[in-house]
Amino acid sequence: MDISTKTGMKQIISKYNIYPHKKWGQNFLLDKNILKKIIDLSLINPEDYIIEIGPGLGALTREISGRSKGVLAIEIDSSLQKVLEETMVDSNNSRITFKDILKVNIEQELTEAFDLSDIPTYKVCANIPYNITTPIIFNLLENYVNMKYAVLMIQKEVALRIKAMPGSKTYGLLTVMIQYYADVEYLMDVSRNCFFPRPEVDSAVIKIIPHRPPKFKLKNEEAFKSLVRKAFQMRRKTMLNICAAEFGVDKEKVKKYLLDLGIEGSKRPENLTIYDFISITESWPPTQKGNANY
Repeated sequence: MDISTKTGMKQIISKYNIYPHKKWGQNFLLDKNILKKIIDLSLINPEDYIIEIGPGLGALTREISGRSKGVLAIEIDSSLQKVLEETMVDSNNSRITFKDILKVNIEQELTEAFDLSDIPTYKVCANIPYNITTPIIFNLLENYVNMKYAVLMIQKEVALRIKAMPGSKTYGLLTVMIQYYADVEYLMDVSRNCFFPRPEVDSAVIKIIPHRPPKFKLKNEEAFKSLVRKAFQMRRKTMLNICAAEFGVDKEKVKKYLLDLGIEGSKRPENLTIYDFISITESWPPTQKGNANY
């Protein structure tokens, strides 16, 4: 039974009396050509361990298994167990665990699944649930140092936000914070017609490559993150007003400070690069909010 076709997918869904759950953002990919393109773009080789998030019916899992040393698929929906067991019945290098991706240590799971003595390097290849895209991406970037890179299918609108340029309407918090952790490549578009059930939006495949070692070594990472969050929460305000509120300092002092950094106080957050945000927080006097004496 070919579950990468609409007919095959409907047959297996009927056989096991299952249906995609909207609460988990389940939309199953049913285009074999897209599956193969994702695998090709992931540059999977026979020495690679792969983490897959949300395998669904296992169509991508099966393709990964045929190219890699081992694949660990992490799925929250235990009702898919029998389907996945059937899909992967001929695979001896695949492991499936039914857990919440945001509540497990994936490196520990991978090590235990393949009985390894040390945490291996690995790649992530997944069609991730769109309703938790951002938490998944930051979970991968902030908590796992052995990940080489992640090739992810996500909502196209989110992919465009991630790759947005300063000055554009889609440039924002997500753009800047992912730049802080990683480089991102926009690989391809995927039509909504390639899924069952058909979602209301198109998708895109991106490649996230963590900075190893970290690209930005900040004196005060939390100050940087706090300013970026504040700025895009107040994105219609000027940086003069935002910095005055964030640091609790008189606007005239803030204006002079920003000009010394080459930043016009009248600029809005979407016009600043990540380097501008870093410059502001790294050069700011190391005093508590409300007590700065610049």
